[in-house]
Amino acid sequence: MTEVGAKDTAGSVTAAAWVRADELGLTRRALALGFLLVAYFFYAWSWNTIDILRPYIKDSLGLTLTESGSAYTLQSIGALVGAVVMGQVADKIGRRNALVISMIGFGSGLLGALAVSSYAELVAQRLYLGFFMGSMFPIAVGIYSGLFAREVRGRIAGVVFCTYNLAVSALGFVSSAVFRAGMDWQLMLWAGAVPVGLAFLALALVPDDRRLIPMDGLVGGQATASSTLPVMELFKPGVRRQTIFLALMSGLNFFAYQAFTGWATTFLRTERGVPDTAVGDIVGWQFVGSAIGALGWGWLSDRYGRRVAASGFVACAILIPIYLFAPITIQTLEMIGFLYGIALACSAIWGPWMSELYPSHLRSTAASIFNWGRVISMTAPLITAPLAQAYGLAPVMSLAAVSFLIAAAVWWSLPETVKVRHAA
Repeated sequence: MTEVGAKDTAGSVTAAAWVRADELGLTRRALALGFLLVAYFFYAWSWNTIDILRPYIKDSLGLTLTESGSAYTLQSIGALVGAVVMGQVADKIGRRNALVISMIGFGSGLLGALAVSSYAELVAQRLYLGFFMGSMFPIAVGIYSGLFAREVRGRIAGVVFCTYNLAVSALGFVSSAVFRAGMDWQLMLWAGAVPVGLAFLALALVPDDRRLIPMDGLVGGQATASSTLPVMELFKPGVRRQTIFLALMSGLNFFAYQAFTGWATTFLRTERGVPDTAVGDIVGWQFVGSAIGALGWGWLSDRYGRRVAASGFVACAILIPIYLFAPITIQTLEMIGFLYGIALACSAIWGPWMSELYPSHLRSTAASIFNWGRVISMTAPLITAPLAQAYGLAPVMSLAAVSFLIAAAVWWSLPETVKVRHAA
């Protein structure tokens, strides 16, 4: 342990025991990461029930296309508020403590879906669920960015994002299996019990980041935020333009994701005529691709810089029209979806990148910018649903390609945080 001077709440200097991340040992840090991955798996499962299960939620509640699409908007509103509020809370009370709160919150929110019987109840349930899910990304980034060195954070982020996509893939494959077995699709909502049951294990398995010195030191001289509203530090002169552009880039990504992936199951059922037993498999392969792609983009970003991953968005823009308009078989749809998933995973490295652009005590607040983009994306279903009713889903879903291209350009205009390694 390393003894350093720290100020207590009265402002006097006391001898407080701090721990350097590298002194914890790889096994201790890997155990903390493993627990974080479990929490992230069920967060991902919970979030994507609104997309993978959308047509079934729609049918069970008798919703219109616009009402079913608005559920994503409601969830995104909750996530935006949760990211801003809980990102700052995490930077003030500690990311480990905030993780416990979030796991209980989103787990109970998913279980709450079992009691939803009307659109009004769906509104309340998705707002509540979204609030706690919106906090998971900034909290996770804050935790693993403190435990691992900058040189490997891209790969750690890739593992985290890989876990996210494996969860969504599992949800897709499980949904197909549930329908083949003739079981009720609501069975998949019981997964919310797991994060609730495991939440307090975080106190034993995840180090207290309030007394943790990251691998690259305390940039800014402190581990936790001291200002009343840490988010305001992101708009100080010198970083204001960067913050706005990061939020714009995130918004374009989320809009594109929702315009394409959000309607994928509906498109496959209604316009491609794909049976329910195969829809989940097609979506599942997309997220298998994202799981693999996340690992690759993480390695590339650690070696060649964070901005090189912007090329993934360009690849997405190329693949989308093929998926929507080419006369292809179910097997080819699975392959195109798989490749699209690999390309889409390029945003896996945003967490460490965003946290590296700001001081250490703002790690979670900075990472919450990822969810600020939902201000833009939450309008996607409200815009695309009426257009889809008028012109069909495929032309409207193709708007995602344009959004991805603009996002790639914005990404490339922002600063690099990794020293690029040149081949010998």
